Amino acid sequence: MLKRRVIPVLLLRGDRVVKGKQFTDYRDTGNPVMATRVYNAQAADELLFLDIEATVTGRSRLTEILSRVSEEAFMPFAVGGGIRTKADVRSLIAAGADKVVITTAAVETPEVVSEVAETFGSQCVIAGIDVRREDGRYAVYVRSGRVRTELDLQEHVRNLDRRGAGEILINSIDCDGMMGGYDLDMLACAVEATNKPVIVCGGAGNFRHLEEGLRAGAHAVACASLFHFGDNNPPRARAYLKNAGFPVKRV
Repeated sequence: MLKRRVIPVLLLRGDRVVKGKQFTDYRDTGNPVMATRVYNAQAADELLFLDIEATVTGRSRLTEILSRVSEEAFMPFAVGGGIRTKADVRSLIAAGADKVVITTAAVETPEVVSEVAETFGSQCVIAGIDVRREDGRYAVYVRSGRVRTELDLQEHVRNLDRRGAGEILINSIDCDGMMGGYDLDMLACAVEATNKPVIVCGGAGNFRHLEEGLRAGAHAVACASLFHFGDNNPPRARAYLKNAGFPVKRV
């Protein structure tokens, strides 16, 4: 049985880590290099860096930041934000990334998912999906939650699966930063549409929420506020999940 992962998320704005609520009201939470150093000492399963301004501004400092944090950490990295071409992916991998997260381009130019998977392997590609619940259905958003699409969530997941994405990262805009738990119905919709590993994000406020996400079918649980704003850390989260019966990494 595959080990279940707990993935800290670091949202980048410029060269700082930030955290907000429902994709707005961001506040500074620290330095990405220092945060990476801490998570490395805590033997985090993976790290996820998302540049929240790159798609909107067309600029990204991910490569520059990664070159610095890669000197501090030896855990796998996934990075996202403004990725549009194979050349973008190549530069991020050269800077130390193990995987990339493709979100807006996965909607606007979905062929890039296929191209990256064929060139670097499916294990390198995480397809990101930002979702908001509206009128009893789930709407897919792009450009850091600013632009609504007409895509059907499950059909979008199936399309990304067919194009070679190795994992699906599904993120609830409604639950983001609220610390009230993951949107488990949203997660179920994604899990039902694919056999690929699904990472759920948005809403975790305690370890019970992580357990609920895994029991609902997620292969990994991603969280930011849980670790930013409480006396919590990946080792304690893994210990809780192990006691709950999930296979987790031994440290």
